[in-house]
Amino acid sequence: MSDKLIIFDTTLRDGEQSPGASMTRDEKLRIARQLERMRVDVIEAGFAASSNGDFDAVHAIALAVRESTVCSLARANDRDITRAAQALEGAARARIHTFIATSELHMEKKLRMTRAQVLEQATQSVRFARNLCADVEFSPEDGYRSDPEFLCQVLEAVIREGATTINIPDTVGYAIPELYGEFIRDLRQRIPNSDKAIWSVHCHNDLGMAVANSLAGVMIGGARQVECTINGLGERAGNCSLEEVVMAVRTRRDYFGLDLGIDATQIVPASRMVSQTTGFVVQPNKAVVGANAFAHASGIHQDGVLKARDTYEIMRAEDVGWSANKIVLGKLSGRNAFKQRLQQLGAEMESEAEVNAAFARFKDLADRKSEIYDEDILALISDESVTPEQEHYRLLSLSQQSETGERPHARVAFAAGGQEHHTESDGNGPVDASLKAIESQLATGAELMLYSVNAITSGSTESQGEVTVRLQLGGRIVNGVGADPDIVVASAKAYLAALNKLHSKAERVAAQG
Repeated sequence: MSDKLIIFDTTLRDGEQSPGASMTRDEKLRIARQLERMRVDVIEAGFAASSNGDFDAVHAIALAVRESTVCSLARANDRDITRAAQALEGAARARIHTFIATSELHMEKKLRMTRAQVLEQATQSVRFARNLCADVEFSPEDGYRSDPEFLCQVLEAVIREGATTINIPDTVGYAIPELYGEFIRDLRQRIPNSDKAIWSVHCHNDLGMAVANSLAGVMIGGARQVECTINGLGERAGNCSLEEVVMAVRTRRDYFGLDLGIDATQIVPASRMVSQTTGFVVQPNKAVVGANAFAHASGIHQDGVLKARDTYEIMRAEDVGWSANKIVLGKLSGRNAFKQRLQQLGAEMESEAEVNAAFARFKDLADRKSEIYDEDILALISDESVTPEQEHYRLLSLSQQSETGERPHARVAFAAGGQEHHTESDGNGPVDASLKAIESQLATGAELMLYSVNAITSGSTESQGEVTVRLQLGGRIVNGVGADPDIVVASAKAYLAALNKLHSKAERVAAQG
């Protein structure tokens, strides 16, 4: 077996299935470039057949990314596979990832297909995909809960048809590390041609064991690819966390003995970018990328770290991209310095006009905030990434009055489809009043499921506030993110950003777990 562990990132596909985490084409492209900068081996860019928007995103990433393999998911049918191949045209390295469920529960209740039908469809689909792309991955959805005998039949057949990677998903997060590792090992031992493919693991975190299960699949099962996401993003409890797998293998190379191609110093920038793009805040005590991951409050710990860092730290903060020197720009900084910092953060613009617009927003922010941090720039670029077509609603102005003993009042002006609206309302607080003013004018009926505020940078009352608003309407769940030094303004921006996503009618199709 190879000593190289392949990192397959599915933030842009499986991670995007988190309710409200859907991303625009430009947001996906920006994250894909950061993943390439991190030297991720395979980037699953999306599910090309699910919508025209996802097709365009996969195609844009396929053309932009030259070092990493770009992958598209496809159900086991000719239409999906053809669509995936079309989206991947022009890629330096392309992969089609096709799947079909193999557990009795899924075959009976979801697919309504017999074992024989599933076997035939799996083999025909891999054969068809192999004619369009040299690199084909096959996943038996809900593989861990499948009958091993039938699973062996399917996997032997698809390897014979040319599948180059075999992925065993723990689709519902049911696995236990030792049992999952043994399950993969037994499959590899029973299948005669198992050595003709690379084996992969894809674990969900429903029981909090996605990383442990994935690593057991590697060490016990002999898998040499791990499918994971930045920040563990994903539906339900999330996916296996890329940063945790990478740093576990690097830190404990004495045990794993595996090589990685990842540039770990790009992990924290990637984490910040994904968090600010999706609005999913990273918990402070999250391993590797949480704000407290390298913080020491205990006096004993602080004393030990000061005397010898390795008394309480098993990895260095700077090795994963944390930096003590966070201040990058100020109001006197020029356009070239700003543009260079954008490139360092992986936020390159496609045109000079976009750079100029972003620089104008930066100057406006610098007039209100003396010190500009990397997080501020990423938030600013996130706002800038919304195209006129996506920005049906746009905040024009907001004023609010709030004093002790008086009911807060807000006046809001916003544009909707080119028409200007002025509205006002009272509320329990200035944020409540502002959002009620917008809703009183639009009467969308959207249900507010989440409202959260996060300081983009710490240690100063000057910090921008980043607000996430999650709305639900007609079965759709979307996140809106807004950033501004004024929390009330950030809240209105976030609410309108969520309404913009609800206004978009782009269809999505549920994919593999």
